[in-house]
Amino acid sequence: MSVDFTLALGDDALIAAQRLAEWTTRAPEMEEDIALANIALDQLGAARLLLSYAGELEGAGRDEDALAYLRDDREFRNCLLVELPNGDFAVTMAKLLVLAAYQVPLYTALAACRDERLAAVGAKARKESAYHLDHAALWVRRLGDGTEESHRRMQAGVDQIWPYADELFRAWPDAPVDPATLRPEFDDTVTAVFAEATLTVPEVAWTPAGGRDGVHTEHLSYLLAEMQVLHRAHPGARW
Repeated sequence: MSVDFTLALGDDALIAAQRLAEWTTRAPEMEEDIALANIALDQLGAARLLLSYAGELEGAGRDEDALAYLRDDREFRNCLLVELPNGDFAVTMAKLLVLAAYQVPLYTALAACRDERLAAVGAKARKESAYHLDHAALWVRRLGDGTEESHRRMQAGVDQIWPYADELFRAWPDAPVDPATLRPEFDDTVTAVFAEATLTVPEVAWTPAGGRDGVHTEHLSYLLAEMQVLHRAHPGARW
């Protein structure tokens, strides 16, 4: 159903925004602090549009705030990738590269789908995601083809994140866009960046999944506890 697909994409963007916001005042450069905050805001903007629409499709009277703040971890449908801890800066850039290389073709395809609301989201978000991809690729190349230490840490970040990429492309035949069809473009984009960064594409035998079905890592529970505490402590409060 479109509601499940829309909810999953909204959850991806919401949790990605929360993780990226954790870099505020902690990024390695002042300019990067602002850049990551802006990328987080882009993700949050997409999350609001998608969760609002998911609430309408669901028809249970839940708006974007209820879906963001009043669900437990088993009700979230985000991929595992976005809930993983930030790690060091190289890990975050590996995560952002993988996420953006997936979201660019995803939102581009959504922009041409028959669902007018999702098409509008796709048309807006694809431009933002293209910037996210360029930003992550710049850092991955810079670190991968930099010093011996930066190369080591960038490769370690890629090795850590890469097994989680497969879940993004789980077949979803009844969705407006089947993510499985996006894998070739993703692979072309990411492997080209890795080649320029002198990084090796990891060989993995284990590809964790379960996020789309509500089975998450322990990290999501801690993230939600922080994200939801104010709303749950003051239910129904208005500014």
